[in-house]
Amino acid sequence: MSKGSFPRVPRRLGGTPLAVGLAVLVPAGLAGWLLWDGDGGSDDGAKRPVAASSSTRSSPSAPHPKPKPTVEPTRSPATGATHSPAAEPSPGAPAATGPLSGKTVVVDPGHNIRNSRHTAEINRSVDIGTGRKECDTTGTSTDAGYAEAEFSLDVAHRIRDILRKQGAKVTLTHDGDREWGPCVTERAEIGNKARADAAVSVHADGSAVGNRGFHVILPAQVKGGAADTSRIVGPSKALGERIAGYFVRDTGSGPSNYIGGGTGLDTRGDLGGLNLSTVPKVFIECGNMRDPQDAGHLTDADWREKAAQGIADGIADFLGG
Repeated sequence: MSKGSFPRVPRRLGGTPLAVGLAVLVPAGLAGWLLWDGDGGSDDGAKRPVAASSSTRSSPSAPHPKPKPTVEPTRSPATGATHSPAAEPSPGAPAATGPLSGKTVVVDPGHNIRNSRHTAEINRSVDIGTGRKECDTTGTSTDAGYAEAEFSLDVAHRIRDILRKQGAKVTLTHDGDREWGPCVTERAEIGNKARADAAVSVHADGSAVGNRGFHVILPAQVKGGAADTSRIVGPSKALGERIAGYFVRDTGSGPSNYIGGGTGLDTRGDLGGLNLSTVPKVFIECGNMRDPQDAGHLTDADWREKAAQGIADGIADFLGG
């Protein structure tokens, strides 16, 4: 894929392909993006350090054996608003029918709002195949205190609702119902056990002011211990390209100006949630929480709905392609 462009991906509506041009190439290797306002900051190439247990990105992992407890509403430190996680449909409820009937999707909300209370648990080392890494991290937040974990869970709920209406079976790796984690290894295992047709981990980055835009993280070709991505690298790239393309279209946001060379795509081999996955999987960093302009999007409910739509549209196109 040439620098600064996404493939023209077909969107399927009711089974009918609809060609959608999602990017154009502009001179001097700079990317001009459909619907993007183009006001990204300068590229200083450096990620902003975050607190010791909140690395800019640790990945996912598997279901908790205990039954789901009652969850108390959480209060947003940024807005003061309270909300409870969306309820799961009752086991006896009929499955929705639609173009994604028979498909399974795992959505992984990055981090956990309570991780900061359990530093010993989340800081313990786990095996990601190519090395060892923290079980999980706290994630980042906006300067006003809106947590990445709260953002990721909100967007995950919206993605779930959109895909379920199209008939997909959607499982979350957690739903605000755990005191910490799950560990990155367990997050990957959830998707593997579900034999998911696609898995997406939702995040927001914590970088320097002026670093703006989203990027999708693809699994690198890795093999070691329990990690072997050889069978998922290709389909994961296809999934990631579709999500990136629809994210541009549905949100109007541009690709990262500090990671991915203007493509909106990045490949990594140090994330347990990707290394240990046996199903097509990607991460998406929806924006930079530490940049005021990006933070304005991430804290806006209407924008989060657009972000969820873009991610869901990319998944649906991948599953229907």
